[in-house]
Amino acid sequence: MDYDQLASFLEVAKLQSFSRAAEKIYRTQPAISAQVRLLEQECGEKLFDRSGKKVLLTPAGEILCQYAQKILNLQKEALQAIAELNQTPRGKLYIGANEATCLYVLPKTFARFRQLYPLVQISIYRNFSHKILQKVQEGAVDLGIVTLPQTANNIEVLPVFRDEVQVVVPKNHPLARSRSVTVEEIAQHPLILPKTGHTRVVIDRLLRDYRDHLQISMELASVETQKKFVGAGLGISLINRAYAQPEVAAGMLKLIPLEGQKIYRELGLIYRRDRYLSLPAKLFLQVVQESTKASPSGPADTTKSKLR
Repeated sequence: MDYDQLASFLEVAKLQSFSRAAEKIYRTQPAISAQVRLLEQECGEKLFDRSGKKVLLTPAGEILCQYAQKILNLQKEALQAIAELNQTPRGKLYIGANEATCLYVLPKTFARFRQLYPLVQISIYRNFSHKILQKVQEGAVDLGIVTLPQTANNIEVLPVFRDEVQVVVPKNHPLARSRSVTVEEIAQHPLILPKTGHTRVVIDRLLRDYRDHLQISMELASVETQKKFVGAGLGISLINRAYAQPEVAAGMLKLIPLEGQKIYRELGLIYRRDRYLSLPAKLFLQVVQESTKASPSGPADTTKSKLR
């Protein structure tokens, strides 16, 4: 059993085809088949069920698949650790974050990291928090930025950002002069809400008592689109303060705190505690920690409401 055999085996398992696996890794199909046969001889079990149109893993194949991925990950990490001795940081850093985090939370951190380590290329995987957590656990991304709390056993969490959620209205809206607004007042106006995600969950919870009378005019996937339509007078919304600061500074939108309660969204940087972190990932962690210490925002008060 060698690394090359395991890599071929995993490609067949992933693509459910010997021919497509051969194309993917630039081998001939007979060569891939021979490698799998050698693995089956060593394991003493059939690894694939070849009776149908697709090549499917047997129970023995399922077990080997789990261990094969771990073995190849360890090989990669060992070679990476050795290569990084006395080396200038370079290579690629894989980070998972949602769109709003990329736009409003990370740019200054990315700029600082780029200034310090120009030879490191950053690749961003954009998705919701639960998808990013999954990718971190799979080892597909090095680090993730997700909404807290996260309680996965093998995940290390570093709180990095906290922001208050407030009501956002157009500059000429009847509520624009209010110092604060109640949930009842919000429910009386057309609403522009995020289509899915943690923010939508907490908004639905906040407006639960008024759900039979809500005027939801739009459900949108992008924070940028939400702000544009609020600015156009098509409704009001709830949004992180930091996300609306450019429009507020330009006099296009107005942010208003909720009366009688505060809702926070807290973000954390996550990584697998049981995996070797590449040098670029370690250095990015350092930059984030320095930025967090310099920020006036601390961890959210757990006695107040949080976005989940």
